[in-house]
Amino acid sequence: MEVQERILDTAFNMFRQYGTRSITMDDIANRMGISKKTLYAHFADKSDLVLNVMSRHLGLIEEECIASRQNSADAIGELFLVIKMMEDKFRNMNPVVMMDLQKFHSKAFQLFEQHKNVFMVRTIRENLERGIREGFYRPDLDLDILSAFRAASSLFCFQPELFPMNGYDMSKVQRVLLEHFLYGVASLKGYQLIDQYKSKDNQ
Repeated sequence: MEVQERILDTAFNMFRQYGTRSITMDDIANRMGISKKTLYAHFADKSDLVLNVMSRHLGLIEEECIASRQNSADAIGELFLVIKMMEDKFRNMNPVVMMDLQKFHSKAFQLFEQHKNVFMVRTIRENLERGIREGFYRPDLDLDILSAFRAASSLFCFQPELFPMNGYDMSKVQRVLLEHFLYGVASLKGYQLIDQYKSKDNQ
């Protein structure tokens, strides 16, 4: 299992930087200093490797999102923890990754779509409900529309025609978009709390 996890970590870092299409199994084996035979002992082919990389990566994101909820004092604090997590996950990520998945790895892309449409939408909605209960979000929010909108807008950074890699850092794009969403749903009480969290981040 240790070798398999090392392969998944190495492959993820290479896919994140260059996309999946341009990285071969030889490239991954050479980077790790192992034989291609060892690589194929753990994964049937490149598509199988990409699928397992995606599954593991999404699993880690879901675990961290749940931890953010459990470790936060309020709904806004939860989103600031998510912002930090996303900055780490998306740093130096090439936006071509998502296009590669969609074109060449349909099973991995379907896995991501399920994550977005089920886990992300549900998590966003639960955060909105929490914020309304706590008085930090406006009570008149349309939860269905905003949950779907936020899940969709989290993928804007993967559109190079909007945010070309040579001009934008994906982690910064994610922070700006999430802060924009947060200010849009916040009550006056929530605005004040957002400013407190931002002040702490800048210290």
